[in-house]
Amino acid sequence: MQILIHAPDAEQWRQHLARHLPRASLLTTEQEGEQPADYLVVWQPPRSLFEAQDERLRAILNTGAGVDALLANPALPRGIPLVRLQDAGMGESMSDYLLYGLLHFHRGMDHYHRQQHEQRWQEHPLEEKAQWPVGIVGLGTLGRVAARRVAALGYPVQGWSRSPKTLDGMTCHHGEAGLNRLLAESRVIFSLLPDTPETRGLLDHERLGRLPEGAVVINAGRGSSLVLDDLQALLESGHLRGALLDVFPEEPLPAGHPLWQQPRALITPHIAAPTPIATAARQIADNIAALERGDTVETVDPERGY
Repeated sequence: MQILIHAPDAEQWRQHLARHLPRASLLTTEQEGEQPADYLVVWQPPRSLFEAQDERLRAILNTGAGVDALLANPALPRGIPLVRLQDAGMGESMSDYLLYGLLHFHRGMDHYHRQQHEQRWQEHPLEEKAQWPVGIVGLGTLGRVAARRVAALGYPVQGWSRSPKTLDGMTCHHGEAGLNRLLAESRVIFSLLPDTPETRGLLDHERLGRLPEGAVVINAGRGSSLVLDDLQALLESGHLRGALLDVFPEEPLPAGHPLWQQPRALITPHIAAPTPIATAARQIADNIAALERGDTVETVDPERGY
């Protein structure tokens, strides 16, 4: 069994996978070049890697949760199982990021940061957590982890997904009417949407405008779901109090984009949930072993985009 790795830190991936798959031949494109393999372990590979494959290819395993770049690759082999990471330790990091954003605004750190530059000493009343309902848009693996942690801290939490879902202890919405209701009732929204034709541009001026005045937007899912010009307009008007943004339609966010200078926005360079290689490699190795046994493995539906 030959496994070819194309990813940042490919040698680390090779070493960790070797611990779990000692009988496999593990190669990296960096060292051995593009060649046919039984399994590809990849992150944003070039089309030439797929063009180098033949009939022996059994599956493609993504080293992250997002598969939009893979699905957009015109050379992606059709009919070959595509497997993405399911949490693999990213849920905790993602939740930490989202909770930081929630606490930043709930505790008024945006106000205090501005006051510091004005040399102004002014205390703001601390509102009860019950007054800071959180709406999670996107209830995949990471969204469910975030929901549990937000609820454990005592914040009211609701969730939305395109199709109906049921989660213990949380109201779940779906469909257009459900999204409108969640937005209207949320002081903070966490966007954890995948990149699909149905989610692109979903959070536009009309929908963001349904948020209560003074609401906050935190986007750590995919940049394509949020219309940046509409967000900027609502921040400028003061309808939205602030935003914490980790993902963008174009990355890096282009120099000169108005959001760089937007005082109500915090920008981070796609760091909310870095993949923990050791944990993720174990999951990938387990999936390869399952495929070798002929067991069923959860795969990506190209039509849905996840």
